[in-house]
Parts: sequence; C-alpha cells; structure tokens
Amino acid sequence: MLGRSVSPVFVGREEELATLREALDEARKGNATAVLLGGEAGVGKTRLLQRFADQVAADGARVLFGGCVELSTEGLAYAPFTAALRQLVREQGAERIAALLPEGAARDLARLLPEFGEPSADGETDTGRARLFEQFLTLLERLADSSPTVLIVEDVHWADRSSRDLIAFLSRNLRVPQVLMVMTYRSDDLHRQHPLRPVLAELGRVNGVLRLDLPRLSRDEVAQQMAGILGSAPLYTRVQKVYERSEGIPLFVEAMLECGADGTFPESMQDLILGAVERLPEETQRVLRVAAAGGIRVGHPLLAAVSNLSDLELEAALRPAIAGNVLQIADNRAYVFRHALIREAVHEELLPGEHQRLHARYAEEISKNRSLVPPGRAAVELAHHWYGARADVEALIAAWEAAKKSFRAFAYTEAVPLLERVLMLWDRVPDAAERIGADHTAVLEKAAKAAQAGGEVDRAVKFTKAALAELDESREPGRVAMLIVRWAHLKISKGRTGVVEDLRRALTLVPEPGTARAEVLVPMSQHLMLRGEAAEGAMYIEEGLRLARELGDRCLEADLLMNLALGHSLAGDVEATIATNLKALELGRQENSGRVITRAIGNNIDALLEAGRSDEALKLCEEGWLAAKRYGRIRAGGLFILNNWAEALETTGRWDEAIDTVERALSFGPALRTHHHLMRVRADIALARGEVELVESILSEIGVLKERPEDFVQDITNSTRLHIGWHMLRGEHSAALKVAEGMLARPAQSSKAMLGWRLLALLRTTCDAAEATEPGRTRALREQAAEVAAHLSVVGPVAEAYKLTYSGDFDASAAAWERLGRPHSQAKALTRAAKVAALTGDRDGAAARLAVALPLARALPADPLIDEIETLSRRVGGVQRAQEPSELLTPRELEVLRLVALGRTNRDIAAELFISAKTVSVHVSNILGKLGVTTRGEAAAAAHRLSLLTP
Repeated sequence: MLGRSVSPVFVGREEELATLREALDEARKGNATAVLLGGEAGVGKTRLLQRFADQVAADGARVLFGGCVELSTEGLAYAPFTAALRQLVREQGAERIAALLPEGAARDLARLLPEFGEPSADGETDTGRARLFEQFLTLLERLADSSPTVLIVEDVHWADRSSRDLIAFLSRNLRVPQVLMVMTYRSDDLHRQHPLRPVLAELGRVNGVLRLDLPRLSRDEVAQQMAGILGSAPLYTRVQKVYERSEGIPLFVEAMLECGADGTFPESMQDLILGAVERLPEETQRVLRVAAAGGIRVGHPLLAAVSNLSDLELEAALRPAIAGNVLQIADNRAYVFRHALIREAVHEELLPGEHQRLHARYAEEISKNRSLVPPGRAAVELAHHWYGARADVEALIAAWEAAKKSFRAFAYTEAVPLLERVLMLWDRVPDAAERIGADHTAVLEKAAKAAQAGGEVDRAVKFTKAALAELDESREPGRVAMLIVRWAHLKISKGRTGVVEDLRRALTLVPEPGTARAEVLVPMSQHLMLRGEAAEGAMYIEEGLRLARELGDRCLEADLLMNLALGHSLAGDVEATIATNLKALELGRQENSGRVITRAIGNNIDALLEAGRSDEALKLCEEGWLAAKRYGRIRAGGLFILNNWAEALETTGRWDEAIDTVERALSFGPALRTHHHLMRVRADIALARGEVELVESILSEIGVLKERPEDFVQDITNSTRLHIGWHMLRGEHSAALKVAEGMLARPAQSSKAMLGWRLLALLRTTCDAAEATEPGRTRALREQAAEVAAHLSVVGPVAEAYKLTYSGDFDASAAAWERLGRPHSQAKALTRAAKVAALTGDRDGAAARLAVALPLARALPADPLIDEIETLSRRVGGVQRAQEPSELLTPRELEVLRLVALGRTNRDIAAELFISAKTVSVHVSNILGKLGVTTRGEAAAAAHRLSLLTP
C-alpha cells in the first residue's frame, strides 16, 4: 500500500526487543546461534528487527540483511544469502571479503555473486553445495573476529529449499562467539504441508536456537500507534473500533487510519483477503460462505446441519480450504477461519437474501438442538442469528433471554448491547412487553444497571435519563425514587455535585417505611457522612438498619453497616470500623453479593492502612482483587480495591509497584471519581520524587489547579494537600500559604483523624518554610490550624505519627514511622529532627539522623529529600558514608534481580510480580546500569558477589 501512514513512535515490543538483545549477549559468549521470530502478516516483525538492528549497529555490531522472495514455494536459490553477500561487497569490496576465506574459497561464493570471479567447476552437486555451506559458515566466523555480526533473514516461509537447508546448517554449526542469525516467518502462512514446518521443528531441537513469537498489539499499544500516526491522542471510541477491527495487527491499524475516520478497509485489501478464497473450488467457496455466517468458529455437526451435507461431503468440500490455510481445524471438531478478516470478507460477499437465509438456518438448527454450540453459548448464538435473519419477534425474545443469562454470569458489558437490541426492536413487535414479561422502562432500567455495573457511566446516564422521562412520579413514586438514586450515583462517577439534594428529593417520594425508602436511605446516609454531616447521616443509618432488618434484606443491611463503619472511621474508631465492615462482608458472602463483598473488602483495606497494619492490608488487597474478578466487578469494586492497593504500596515505600498498580487500574478505564483517586496516588509519588511537570499535569487533569468544586471533604482535603505540596516543591511558599488559608477558611474540615493530622503536618512544614518571609500570615495560619487540631481525635498509630510531626516532636515521629514501616515519612521526620539538632548546635546528632535518613530516601528514590539531606549533611559537617551495595537498587529492583538470577525471562518475572513485561524490561535495564554490567548473567554474578540477594 503506497503512502501508508506509519507511526513515527515505536510502539510496544519492549519485551521482544529485550529478548533479541539478550540473545545477542548470549551469542557474544557462544551460547546462542539463532532466533526464529514468528508472527502473523502485518504484525510488525520487520519494524521490530529494524529497531533491533539500529540499536545493535549503534553499539558497534555488523548487521547483514537478507530477504526471501515470493516467486513460488521454491523461490530464488539462496536469495537471502546473496543479498547479505551483496551488502558486504558493497560495504567492504569483494577482495577484502575474499581475503577472509581460505585460498580459492571465494570461487564457491561466485555462485552467489559474480564479483567473486568464476564459480568452481563441480556445479550444484552435493560436494559443491556442502563446500558452499562451509564457506559461508567460515565467512560469518571471520567477520565475527572483528565485531559482533548479526545476519537477519526475513520471510523464511518463502525460502527456497537451498536457503532452508543452509539456514539449518548454519544454525546447527555456528558455535563461535559473536554471531547471531535472526529469521522471521509468517506463522499464519505455515499450513500443515508447508516446507518450512519440518525445518522449524528441527531447529527447535537445536541448542542455542530461540523461538520467539510476536503477539498482536494490546488495545493500549494500538492507541499509542494511532497517536503516533495522527499526531494527537485519539478518542476512546475510535481506538476501540480500530482495535476490534484490526485485532491488534499494526498493518491493519495503519490501513484503517489511512481510510479515514470511519475505519473501513480499502478495496485492495478486501481483494487481497478474498484472493485465496476465490482460488478454491466453487463448492468449497459455497461452504465457506455458510461457515462465515456461523462466525469465526463453527462446529462440524452444526456446519453439516446448516449446509445440508453429510460428514463425508462436508469434509471433501472443506479439504481445499484447510490445505490452503483459509480454514483451520480446532479442538472439538470445529473449524476456525485463520483470521477474522477472512471470515468478515467472505461474510460480506453474501447476497442479502442469502445472508438472511443462512442466519435463519443457523437459528433453526440451534433452536432444535442447543448442543450444536459450545455449552453456555446457545442464547447468544440464537440472539445473533435471529437478528441476522431479520426475524424481529424471535430476535427480541432471544436478545432478552441472552441479556438475562449475561447478568447471571456477571457479564454486564455483554448484556448492554443485547438490551439495546431489545430497545431497538421494541416498536417492531406490537406485543413486546407480553412476550418478554417486562415493559419498555424495565428494559431501560436493566440496561442502566448493566452499564453502571460494567463501569460504562455515560451509557448508564443515557438509559437512566430515558427511563425517568417515561415515568410519572405521581403514579410510580417508588420507581422514580430508585432511578433518582441511580442518577445520584452516576453524578458522583462523573464528578458532579448536588447529589445530596437529589437524594432528598427521592426521600420525599417514598415517605412510608418500606424497601424503596430503605434503598434511598443507603446512599443518603453515605453521602451525608462523606460531606461531613455525620449527625444527620447517623440518624438515617439507624432508620435504614431498622427497615432493612424488618424487610429481611441482608444486602441493604450490609450497605448501611458499611455506612456506619464510615462514620466510625470519620470518628477515628478504627477497630469499630474494621469490625463493622467484617459484619457487612459476612452478610455479602451469605447473599453471594459481589458488590457488597468488594466494597466491604475495599473499605477494610483503607481501615487497616489507617490502623498501621500495612501487611494485612496488602494481603487483603490480593483477596479483594481475586473477588472482584470472580464476581465480574473489576471496573466497579475492583478498581476501588486497586486504588487502595496502590495507596498501601505508596505508604510503605514500594513506589514502583504502586505506579504499576495505578497504571494497571487506569488501563480498565475507571469512572471519573475513581480515576481521580488513582491520579492522586500517582501525584503523591511524583511529588516525593520531584517530578514537577508530572505533578502539574495530574493536578490540572483532576481539576485542582482550576479549583473544580467537590462535594466530599475527603477529596477536598487530599486535593488541597497535593496543591500545597506542588507549590512547596516549586519553592512557592506564598502560594502554598494561600491554598492552606483557603482550606482552613472552609466551614467544615475532615473529621477523619488520619486525613486531618496529615494535612496539619503539611501545614506545619509550610509555615516553617515561609516563616522568614511571611511571619504574619504563618502566625495566623498556625492559630487556625491549632483550632482545627483541638477538635481532631487521635486514634491509631498513623494519626499519632502525623500529630507528632505537627507538634514538632520529629524524633518521636520518626520512631513512629519506623514502627509502621513507612520509610519516606521516617526519612522526612529524621531530616526535620536533624535540622532542629543543627540549630541547637548538636552537629553530631544531626549527622547521625541524616546518616539514617539518606539510605531510606535513596532506596525510594525520593530525589528532593536526598538533595535536602545531602545539603544539610554538608552544612553540619557529617561524613557521608559510601553507599552500601544493597542501596544501589530499589526494593522492586531487588525483587526483579532475584528472579533474573534464577534464570527467569521477562515474561516469567512479569507474571510472578503482577506487572507488565514492559516494566520488567525497564527494571532490568536500570539494574544493569546501576551494577555496571551488560548482561543478565553478569548481573546475577554481581548480585551474589555483593550479597544483594542475602535474606
């Protein structure tokens, strides 16, 4: 495709690139000879190799390129090796290359290039062929004497027999250091009879040969590729469409973007896809059209029934398609199109009437015998085929049944499009309500519930608004009240205010005791607590618990118990918080409510952190995440748990892991409020590491710099703390004071002990820093802070540690943070204590404190704090001891190094540490740099030599 857009950004492939570099490192030591890089057409093999070649060439390696030519199954003889030789002659001259070989040996190479003179006389006999192989082997060995040599052979699936034999020969016999062959092939072109298959099987048994499969791009990587091509970040909906259609194949992503915003494929690509199909016998094409109507995968019995063929007739018809690798045989007697685009192209060739008839046939056969499709698939298959058949009545009923089945399986995101189909077909079926046993509004309500449970907030808003517009509150007040409750939750997810006012309206609609009123009391009491209106919230909780118990509704009771626990938390009673959440959790388990279970676990993670029980909190994070996956609530309660997990990792100084967790959560596309929570965690780490621009970007994104209005005191407090910290990092003490003054001028402050004391501790730091230039303002601010402190409880070790910092007892604060296992807070307190000691003339005491603080700060690393410690240490004349070997690496890097020393690959390490392979690659690069080594083996040796892995 001439003029195809290509991303200027190299997207993904970090793990594969690292694997190739590791292979070259092993080749330098004589431990590797070849890499077989497989992948589908268009998946990016060539671009990966070009990046690898550029990098290793920049490091001094010689890179030779050769490619096979698609003329037939037997292409040009030795084509890739001829190309590599031609490159060498062009770069160094024929005489210099001939000089590397034994006398007269260049005549054998003359069979490939005339520049080497007349060929030897024995022609293409076994003797001459064997000698040619030996000469090429010798040439590679001699080239490697002067520099590492990489031979890249592309598209070996098109290789001629001689080239395949030479490849196998070199792979078996290259044993000198500094030579590596890298060969690519299209894995999707290797049908059962392909001549490369036995070669690959043989090479797979050769020591030193590595097989590497290049996967398709993930959705995030497709988004990066699109951004590189377009020059700006694409819309999520467009990314999703391109990702689904391209299935992560970079070539197809480029083609879709080249076609414009609608993402349709050009005719040339369609022709290319259909070319292999049109070369098949007519009967085979007919059966493929039938199969295409059945989807990407069709079972043999179903295809036989729909096509009206016997088993033998069907097998005979499909054999050419399988031989041509258009269709593949899968497990359980099923047929699979090699690529979804092939099925799509064939399906689009169906005539309108043919299309409808085939889908109707599938629906009829599945209706008669649901075992023709895999277990659990019948409802969805029927919905798909009746809709394709344009049988409106059957399609509506089937979509409704499939949606209900999706709900039972926690497949909420799958339920939404099915319910949308019901809504679309509604007017075409006069008695729709009677047929499915639900009215139009009920379908909207169910769609809103599904969208909200799946984290699709905007779609849930659309359905909720539509349902409210259909109802008359004078006739169905309870139903309207429930929709208002849903609307209130959605407003929170979108970062809007005014939720309590909406809920007050809902309460007026359900004045009588009953289920409806109890369900309104749950969010009403929760949000009053979050707004700091604890007394009114407690009143509604008491009423709600009484109603829930009278009704026997355990989930409602659990929700209200968790609101009660929130009240305990705000009052500083951590033990009561944990105990009450555990009661709610037990009720959730009795009712098998994933919503209750994940919320209760998430709440207790927060409570355990506040109690200083970090190890228990981290263990509960793992349990909660597994529960969220089990109950299909990853984008709802699961992301709340991931957010608390990130907070736990951040407080305990495991910052790299916290960043990984934040990125992992963000990849799921969380609701707005959850997104803001996650970004606040990331901003805390960025502040501590001195990443000024990143902090500013995050604060702008979450609306802090624009002072976006917020309802909840907890969010306001945390945003304010970050805002002050950002100004302090920039040295803008006056601006930090202004933000602090604005916060304390608010009529209500957070009554949650930990949050309150944490903010006050920061205000103490701000006032101390600004005292010299703003004495009047700092004096007034201290007085206001003292008034707030007088009303704050001190319950739990974390609140106590922050209070010690606020009161200026920095040594006691440092000791408290050490007991809690929070290294950054400990190091900051020690540094403050050292400053106090230095001012009183205790230079030795200051130096001693700094000597403890410095390795803590380095391990994180917290660069601004490191600079502050080192500057103060120089001023007090403290001796800065040499950095211990173990302090070279962060805790996460030590974990990665331990697994590297065990011989694990990046993919293995990623799976064990629950991080991405890309992140592992970054850690490995950092480790090699810090240890001053170049290979993983050398890193392992250094780790043992320096006792870095000693328990």
